[in-house]
Amino acid sequence: MQQSIVFLDRETLGATVREPGFDHTYVEYDVTTPDQIVDRLRDATICITNKVPLRADVLAQLPKLKLIAVAATGTDIIDKKAAKERGVAVVNIRNYAFNTVPEHVIALMFALRRNLLAYTHDVQNGVWNKARQFCFLDHDIHDIAGSTLGIVGYGAIGKSIGKRAEALGMKVIGYDVFPQEGLVDFDTILRDSDVITLHAPLTPDTKNMIGAAQLKAMKKTAILINTARGGLVDEVALAEALKAGEIAGAGFDVLTQEPPVNGNPLLDPTIPNLIITPHVAWASREAMQILSDQLIENIELFVGGAPRNIVE
Repeated sequence: MQQSIVFLDRETLGATVREPGFDHTYVEYDVTTPDQIVDRLRDATICITNKVPLRADVLAQLPKLKLIAVAATGTDIIDKKAAKERGVAVVNIRNYAFNTVPEHVIALMFALRRNLLAYTHDVQNGVWNKARQFCFLDHDIHDIAGSTLGIVGYGAIGKSIGKRAEALGMKVIGYDVFPQEGLVDFDTILRDSDVITLHAPLTPDTKNMIGAAQLKAMKKTAILINTARGGLVDEVALAEALKAGEIAGAGFDVLTQEPPVNGNPLLDPTIPNLIITPHVAWASREAMQILSDQLIENIELFVGGAPRNIVE
């Protein structure tokens, strides 16, 4: 049987996508708007999507669809219950960002603990020029070595970050909703960490898991890093906490709405020691090619009758 493959948002993947090794047709679109989804997938048996959502009302109009291959790890854009009811399998990408996300987290950690944004801003605006001493020390600088890293979501990415942190001389503590030997509870993470980094999936249970109360429970010298999902943190509460000095800084690669076309409280330029990057922690060239290769392998294995990375 010839498969009909449609990639809805090819622009999101900066890598070579090789041809699958079976009889197929293939069409790709740089971007797809919600009103274009059904028309473009009407004859498709396999859909590739990164960020284009497929909800129940759309799936109901696609009787030929057999597989949704998500070109990412997160699958919250898919109505998985509706897909299962219609016999549509969902597969995702796993264990591809083992270098790129940890390196992004470490970069944010160094920049925030050493207050690089504030110092760069002051140099660019001539503040250093007016200093009486050759060293300008208006912003706190903290060592990485000897500090404590709290990892929320102790899976493959979390463990990879932990290894790097230990090599830098940090103490590492971890928390996960799934019990593992040697982990601590969430309250301990909040109380004891100098740096907290989030790597949990976004679910009803984890939505806004960091809110005003949790931010108040953190050290005033602590920083919060989120490269997982924007909805894990109450963004209004975080903006207020940073302005009030309740925590020392934050580095986010994700927001609740991306891109933030309707604005976002974290985009306020007056918020101190805050770094926002545009969902690029995953996107080293090397990682994107690993992702692309795994994407096609997932599709080939499904068509060959030996599916992997099935998402329930």
